[in-house]
Amino acid sequence: MRPPEDGDAPTPGTAAPGADPPDARAPAVTRALIAVCCAVFLIGPVSGLNRSYGTGEALTAAQGAYFARWGVIPAALVDGTPGALLTPLTALFVHGNWLHLLGNMLFLYVFGAMTEEHLGRLRFTLFYLGAGYAALAAYAVANADSEQTLVGASGAISAVLGAFLFLFPKARVTSLFPFLFFLPLRFPARLVLVFWFVLQWLAATGLGQGSPAVAYLAHLVGFAIGFLYAWGRFRRPARVKAPAAATEGDSQP
Repeated sequence: MRPPEDGDAPTPGTAAPGADPPDARAPAVTRALIAVCCAVFLIGPVSGLNRSYGTGEALTAAQGAYFARWGVIPAALVDGTPGALLTPLTALFVHGNWLHLLGNMLFLYVFGAMTEEHLGRLRFTLFYLGAGYAALAAYAVANADSEQTLVGASGAISAVLGAFLFLFPKARVTSLFPFLFFLPLRFPARLVLVFWFVLQWLAATGLGQGSPAVAYLAHLVGFAIGFLYAWGRFRRPARVKAPAAATEGDSQP
């Protein structure tokens, strides 16, 4: 996928024609999030590039300790273990492997820039971190007995997708579908994102062929938070028509 074209920018909050919107600059926050996630991955033990963690069993042990320290362990979070309350934030910058990192960063790059521009840098930052925290915390509450570590920015990025769906429903994105021989095809964002949401829901409910290592519930919660946030903030207010003044010859009470 590549960055979408703005096919239907929402009316509320946009600048007047010919004026620059408040944050019509480079998507600094989106780029910074991608840079931080990549840097954390490269210097950590998961990438395999940092030789200070050793090799073989030593590297495997280092990876396990790394995930346990910075990732979300649902049982620990629900029990209120000291330090666990911060892990839904730290886990947003930790990824399990190269494919996990590249997939998340691609979605953030494609959908994050326009969402950031519309929300503004500060609000987008708070939205990203807050929604990501809530998505991982919701997964932990739903799996309170689990000792399986949860890492990744998927919950926060899912919130970005949800907000994007509301803000730019007619934007078009280029997508690659394996069952169509990876042909690049352009579709409306609402079609792509609704299709993505349905796949996540099917996997979360066990009706689809999802990987047991993926926290689909966090994706669904993040997406819902993002969509509802954008709907609550940018929906068009109902217009109340004022009663028309009576013309000559009409009677008024």
